[in-house]
Amino acid sequence: MQGALRDALRGLVEATLPNGLKIRLLPNRIAPIVSVYTFFKVGSRNERPGITGISHLFEHMMFNGSKKYGPKEFDRVLESHGGRSNAYTTHDMTVYHEEMAAEALDIVFDLESDRMGSLLINDATLESEREVVKEERRLRVDNEPAGLLDEELGSLMWKAHPYRWPVIGWMGDIENIRREDCERYFRTFYAPNNASLYVVGDFDPHHTLSLIRRYYGRIRSGPPVPPVVNSEPEQRGERRALVRHAVQAPSLMVGYHGPRAEEQDALALDVLQYALTVGDGSRLVRSLVFEKPLAVAVVMDWAWRIDPGGIVFYLELKPDSKPERAEQALYQQLEEVCARGLSARELTKAKNNLKSHLLQGLVTNSGKAQALGSYELLLGDWRSSLDLAVRYDAITAEQVRAAGERYLRPENRSVTTLLPSGGGP
Repeated sequence: MQGALRDALRGLVEATLPNGLKIRLLPNRIAPIVSVYTFFKVGSRNERPGITGISHLFEHMMFNGSKKYGPKEFDRVLESHGGRSNAYTTHDMTVYHEEMAAEALDIVFDLESDRMGSLLINDATLESEREVVKEERRLRVDNEPAGLLDEELGSLMWKAHPYRWPVIGWMGDIENIRREDCERYFRTFYAPNNASLYVVGDFDPHHTLSLIRRYYGRIRSGPPVPPVVNSEPEQRGERRALVRHAVQAPSLMVGYHGPRAEEQDALALDVLQYALTVGDGSRLVRSLVFEKPLAVAVVMDWAWRIDPGGIVFYLELKPDSKPERAEQALYQQLEEVCARGLSARELTKAKNNLKSHLLQGLVTNSGKAQALGSYELLLGDWRSSLDLAVRYDAITAEQVRAAGERYLRPENRSVTTLLPSGGGP
């Protein structure tokens, strides 16, 4: 399988422009299509109180016009050439991506370099996108049980690190971000020296590199990016919060502090995640959804982050379930894993599913570009992904058990419970 990964990324061309823009080109001549991903190393991790949510706000504002292409022109021009675009923001990164026919690659570079170099930032565009983001927050957080719990859990788990605030931002900050804040943030974090460009598909690398130099080479570098200081103190005891909302059934979210993406334990927790909650036959789904049954859904959310991240369990309970009973059933299963580890069958199944998921992510041009960018940003080098399959294969049941014991401790735990409004204590 390691050979399959190397084959999928064979022929990759690397370059860096004088302004700091990293370029990764991976030709794939099977079909006349291309994917372009632009990764900016900026997310809610880089924000501060008063401007939380500004990274996500920029995800919207980047489509609102620049020097050459006016408001709403980006998608109109791209779609007129048969392409499509999208974007997403996380705690650690903001990513813009396009899929298009190969002959439209020149147009995409023109569009992307235009907004990187001269985005239109004025009061009108800010107010327009501010209202869009506020409505998105109402939909995904204020009126969504999982969003409410996730927001509460983040502020409970982290006391000092910026992972404590939500990616979408606090409503008060969204309402008060100023144009001057946006201009300063754009100059610092959306400059070429804080960006990486990934192009995968049907193109000639030499010609494409000359196009990129022509379109992006004139953009000035930005100031040095301020470092993020991790001042998070060690958690020394369980933390709890209760949320009430107009829901029909209770929910439960339990979080533990975890490692950084580049630590070996991150891979052991990947295996644990697949063994516990991926598929109907996984341990927690089988136990809490089908055998008890206490929940209608169980998810373990463990995602790599630049700084030490979070291991989160989300239990969507049945209307008649008692949260405290479901919570104890969850802990019983986790204690079993920490004490005895996974069975040989669970370990093999989890690793097989992980490796399959790894390969499936590299089937398409888009999947390759996204994987390359994510690995490079989180691990420091895209080459770190080449031996992932071998490293997953080498993980033992004891390593998984030890990682569970290290992180899934009661004193490292934070718990948020959602109850229907007007319910009992």
